[in-house]
Amino acid sequence: MYIVCSDLEGILVPEIWVAFAEESGIPELKITTREEPDYDKLMKYRINILREKGYGIKEIQDTISGIDPLPGAKEFLDELRSFAQVVIVSDTFTQFGMPLMAKLGYPTLLCNELVIGEDGMIEDFNMRIDRSKYSTVKGFHAMGYDTIAMGDSYNDLEMLKESKLGILFRSTDTIKAENPDLLSCETYEDLMGYIKGALGL
Repeated sequence: MYIVCSDLEGILVPEIWVAFAEESGIPELKITTREEPDYDKLMKYRINILREKGYGIKEIQDTISGIDPLPGAKEFLDELRSFAQVVIVSDTFTQFGMPLMAKLGYPTLLCNELVIGEDGMIEDFNMRIDRSKYSTVKGFHAMGYDTIAMGDSYNDLEMLKESKLGILFRSTDTIKAENPDLLSCETYEDLMGYIKGALGL
């Protein structure tokens, strides 16, 4: 029995922080887990910049409201969910992710939570569990499932390598070169082919 675990940003929707960086004119916020492996360090950096610039949750959610799934993502996900159990496993936050789930047909999203102050500023963040993506697939394995996982960034690697099949999707040349043991592809057609092959379909 399999569960397919997919990262969210870069796989099914554009990078939220990159979109907000472009909208707000703050290029420092374009750094993602494709460049910075330490997620805790990255989020503290982001929160400090937001505080300095005076941006809160409302401004980011306004940007998110204009984000649509990547071309072909909704169709890919619909087909995948027609024959497999699918869970979105992301290091994003419920305040960011839930509006996007509506545009993807409400798949299950496992993510984290922001701490928002009364003034609407982001004060902190709570991770759902330590090493959340790795811990999630380990949890599924403990329940008797095998996992197929797909992601694109450094924070996906533990999840991909712990799974029965891990696939890098539209990742960077650096990450692909550093992880030659993982399959890699650039199109939803090829990604679907790898998944169906693993499922014997």
